[in-house]
Amino acid sequence: MSISGLSKVTEGLFLSSAAMARKTALLLGHNITFVINVSLECLSSVIPGVTYLHFPFADLPEAPLYDYFETITQKIHEVETDGGRTLIHCVAGISRSPTFCLAYLMRQHGLTLLAAHDHLKSCRPIIRPNIGFWRQLVVYEQSLFGKNTVQIIESPVGPIPSIYEAETNGMLPL
Repeated sequence: MSISGLSKVTEGLFLSSAAMARKTALLLGHNITFVINVSLECLSSVIPGVTYLHFPFADLPEAPLYDYFETITQKIHEVETDGGRTLIHCVAGISRSPTFCLAYLMRQHGLTLLAAHDHLKSCRPIIRPNIGFWRQLVVYEQSLFGKNTVQIIESPVGPIPSIYEAETNGMLPL
């Protein structure tokens, strides 16, 4: 899968890069009716028949994505309930927009963070939210379910989500 590919997360939710979000034929071919841009860097294209929302977040650990989890997940749910499909994107579809997809899968589909990550990773193998976004997702999972399936742990390369622990075994700090 290429970095700029379009990834189907659920029947009503797709994830991509900004480049894909500008492709009229692709959006119309997948019946995308709503686009959410969660990047600071990219302006939204305007495709007739498609509604747009823009939340200008920087890809920085301290960006307050948590404050918008409920708003964005509810909007995706509303679009799907009305028979539409949402595309969410940032610049590359690796950190910011996958973070919102994970929040959506937890909130609207009842998946734990671990299960949501496993599902999203199977749809889009290149996802890799930054550590600050992981921290926010861990807090969100706790608020939704009263427990955590992913923890932030210390590793030789610094704090990481526990699901990445196997990837860092044997690595030495630089």
